[in-house]
Amino acid sequence: MTEHAVIIVGDGPTGMMLGAELMLAGVDVAIVEQIAGERPGGSRSGGLHARTIEVLDQRGVAERFVSEGKPAQVASFASAPLDISDFPTRRNYGLALWQKRFEEILAAWVGELGVGAYRGVEVTGLAQHDAGVDVQLADGTAMRAAYVVGCDGGRSVIRTAAGIDFPGWEPSISYIIAEADMTGEPELGLQMDAKGTHALGKLENGQIRLVVRDEQVETGQPTLEDLSRALIEVRGTDYGLARATWLSRFNDMTRQAASYRAGRVLVAGDAAHVHSPIGGQGLNLGVQDAVNLGWKLAQVVDGTSPEGLLDTYHAERYPVAARVLRTTMAQTPLMRADDRIEALKERIADLLGADEARKRFAGMMSGLDIHYDLGEGHPLLGRRVPDLELATADGPLRVYRLLHEARPALVNLGEPGGIDLGPWADRVQLVDAAYDGAWELPVLGEVPAPAAVLIRPDGHVGWVGDGGDEGLEEALTTWFGPRARS
Repeated sequence: MTEHAVIIVGDGPTGMMLGAELMLAGVDVAIVEQIAGERPGGSRSGGLHARTIEVLDQRGVAERFVSEGKPAQVASFASAPLDISDFPTRRNYGLALWQKRFEEILAAWVGELGVGAYRGVEVTGLAQHDAGVDVQLADGTAMRAAYVVGCDGGRSVIRTAAGIDFPGWEPSISYIIAEADMTGEPELGLQMDAKGTHALGKLENGQIRLVVRDEQVETGQPTLEDLSRALIEVRGTDYGLARATWLSRFNDMTRQAASYRAGRVLVAGDAAHVHSPIGGQGLNLGVQDAVNLGWKLAQVVDGTSPEGLLDTYHAERYPVAARVLRTTMAQTPLMRADDRIEALKERIADLLGADEARKRFAGMMSGLDIHYDLGEGHPLLGRRVPDLELATADGPLRVYRLLHEARPALVNLGEPGGIDLGPWADRVQLVDAAYDGAWELPVLGEVPAPAAVLIRPDGHVGWVGDGGDEGLEEALTTWFGPRARS
């Protein structure tokens, strides 16, 4: 029987990012994917939000993506643009980059790291026991792991087999999305009418990318005939639709896993939450799930931390996804046009034109305002650490450079040598540094300068010092295990 410490089921963006995180931590991990051969064509997502670019920057690979995408102000709510160019971050923009290319770049990095992969392998179920999880395969064989993570989409076999409920709301609309050839000259651009929103645009290869609403709510795989009928319904013609090299369908079904963990089985990405693609947050949400979970799972696997650390994955990421679900649900009724809807959108645009409202919604849509509830304390606690340029004895150092290997860091901004990590010195980097500028956070603005910050591998602050070490040992124990490894 093939065995690994962790088996990830599904090699989409979430699964690949999680594989990379675990590999950086030295975990024996393998990704199992049902589809054999090349990745399917087409792109559901069209880009990255600012926080996801920051996450990639934390691992030292952001420029691989930025160099092939187009920086742009992509955040919006109900068609109202949300400019983040004045936000205090190096990445005060989104990135227009098709999901297919994003996955190709991500796959290349994952391959460089040496993450194992089994393609063309269909998982049919699993069985948990005291020592691990047996993953059952369609050919009657099995694989075994200490932990299994389902990154296998909204119809997740892993979530179902683990008995995790997936409550939510049924779809109210559906759309066909395609990349197609046409013999006629289509009218390009975005059209919004009483039936919904429809868009046609030309790709670099000359094909037409289409998003067209179904006349009725549908859930199955669409056909070329379905696309032709939908086009004729909204445009009066199918523009000589000849063939589609990629056809898919999406809807606004909204569901969230009741728990992100069931024993030794966890779920992430679309296996944990599905929602309308309005706002373009789905891929970003999954990548950030992976970065939150990866280091925690690695520490449990190697015995550094107790299993209870895995419960913080659900505690932190569930509220983030719940907010995204409600946000997409709020926008769905606005994606059509009649006089009443237009009046409502005008008022929303007016409200979002106010600076405070714009910053609040832009922080939410970009992911830059994510705040994990770690209790009372400094405004930095539980938030993403800014990527400041610190002054050290060895020269300038960007904060995110400390996170390239997915290792935690304690940055001491007080007296050099004033903090002793003790038994955690082999688990946490200690950097004596200075920073004279203001500490600013998106939405919140300037916050009091800390004397020290404990930065988790996901880039979120786990402890803030005010000149002493009060609470530091408790934070180190919580996030990086007890004094004596269990």
